[in-house]
Amino acid sequence: MLDFKVKVPFFDASQLYKSDKAALDEAIQKVLTGGAYINGAEVETFANNLANYLNINYVTPCGNGTDALCLALMALGLNKGDEVIVPTFNFIAAAEAVSFLGLVPVFADVSRQDFNITAENIAEKINPKTKAIIVVHLFGAAADMEPIIELANRHQIFVIEDVAQALGSEYNGEKLGTFGTIGCTSFFPTKNLACFGDGGAVFTNNSLLGNKLKMLANHGQRKKYDHQYVGINSRLDTLQAAILCHQLTKLDLDIERRITLAQRYTAGLESLNMIIPKKREYTKHSFNQYCVLLQTSEERDKLEAYLHHQGISTMIYYSQPNHLQEAFSSLGYEVGDFPIAEDICGRVLALPISNITAEQQDHIINHIKSFFASV
Repeated sequence: MLDFKVKVPFFDASQLYKSDKAALDEAIQKVLTGGAYINGAEVETFANNLANYLNINYVTPCGNGTDALCLALMALGLNKGDEVIVPTFNFIAAAEAVSFLGLVPVFADVSRQDFNITAENIAEKINPKTKAIIVVHLFGAAADMEPIIELANRHQIFVIEDVAQALGSEYNGEKLGTFGTIGCTSFFPTKNLACFGDGGAVFTNNSLLGNKLKMLANHGQRKKYDHQYVGINSRLDTLQAAILCHQLTKLDLDIERRITLAQRYTAGLESLNMIIPKKREYTKHSFNQYCVLLQTSEERDKLEAYLHHQGISTMIYYSQPNHLQEAFSSLGYEVGDFPIAEDICGRVLALPISNITAEQQDHIINHIKSFFASV
């Protein structure tokens, strides 16, 4: 008989609202009453607050995380055919933005330790056409930025950091997204800092790029009807900015909660025959996801089905690497080109962590132990 006493969704977006309903209602109502739904005061307030949080000079809120990546690439003034190195173990957005702008995504493998791209992975792909690297800090873990920045500087290559899953994470005591030329993020509801829809931001310490990004996100305008660049229309609406102003005040507390949950997972699962996340000494890992690696693809699929049977939802991040996606078939990559990423895709499983209770987590851990006891 199935155990449905405790239902554990992988993610419950409604909890973002229910957990702080009064404060969010007040912020939303203020915008609705004021009527400044586009570029209201809350947008600038949020940009300033996020800049202070990250200790960075220029923040441009925008429509979503993919737009943030496009804006970053547009601001760098790259030419069609220029190559941009991206990790193949990743959501499609980074490579998609590169391709959309007529640039060429050059895929690189990742580390088994934290699923992130490394300086060694990048160095293998650098050639005279290489103009930029997109470093995606996956699942909340920091890529090892010091050797990456040193490598990029040596070859005069731009570094874009994607912190969509790692806003608030740190590398050597400083916030991710502030080491490269430009940082990007998403405020999709599953992210560390989440709004109630789509949203994103792009940020930099470079004054020329900071001003250019602001114009590019608003049709390339210096001022109304004065267009310096061909830009796009990508604005964070005022309602989402008001929500994010409030959510930002709770971000560090929420990350600490995720860290505590991750520690509980590690304590409960470390004796089992699977690989669990390892915290590197230079990073504050925010655990946007808690991903484990099973021994085989078959075992992963069996555990996923078993947990589903118990009312526990899980996710596979990611089931197929970018270089094997049909969308990039014209680039000519084949199975076996990036063996680590391909192997991870076959064995990875993400456990619920975003807004679960300790009771729900114990339920998950106990059922995983039961699964291993039965195999």
